[in-house]
Amino acid sequence: MRVVVAEDHFLLRDGLVRLLGAFGHEVVAAVDNGTALLESLLAERPDVAIVDVRLPPDFADEGLRAALAARREVPALPVLLLSQYVEPLYARELLADGAGAVGYVLKDRVTDGAEFVRTIEQVAAGGTVMDPEVVSKLLARKIRDQRLGSLTAREREVLGLLAQGRSNAGVAESLVVTEKAVAKHIGNIFTKLGLYPGESDNRRVLAVLAYLEG
Repeated sequence: MRVVVAEDHFLLRDGLVRLLGAFGHEVVAAVDNGTALLESLLAERPDVAIVDVRLPPDFADEGLRAALAARREVPALPVLLLSQYVEPLYARELLADGAGAVGYVLKDRVTDGAEFVRTIEQVAAGGTVMDPEVVSKLLARKIRDQRLGSLTAREREVLGLLAQGRSNAGVAESLVVTEKAVAKHIGNIFTKLGLYPGESDNRRVLAVLAYLEG
């Protein structure tokens, strides 16, 4: 199996190279930035790439962007994201083309070298491997999006105004409706978002957070 490794920390990058070599796999490129990663993926067309999401120079999403760009040129190029963080947005982007051959593993959950290599091999074979914590976050986001999708156009207007910090009276004035009507809309919003009386946190705050995140 021919592998490209993209990791900015020298010790981890070197450790991955040694681990893969010990299991009989060849690391054809080991790089520490997004530009070099894209160049290596297109030049080497490896059996799989192990990619840290955040790479120099900005430590934002350079690794992911390089992987996505490479998959546009080489459809279904196998990519395993190896990240320190649960970042559902990145997982969704990688899964979006539906081609498979993707994985997302958290660095601190890798505790067995042989098992990790089997995960890499599974992705290289066209499989999809997601860390359980990443799956949990994806499902939570899907449920939240579905709840927001159940709101009527008027309810979304009301929630948008709440997100701007408007009071019930302010919302009523903006929409030219009564405060009673606004209160009814807010009640419906709470119900559809699963925010019931007795919640430990302020329901208006939770509703606004759902709106902003969705």
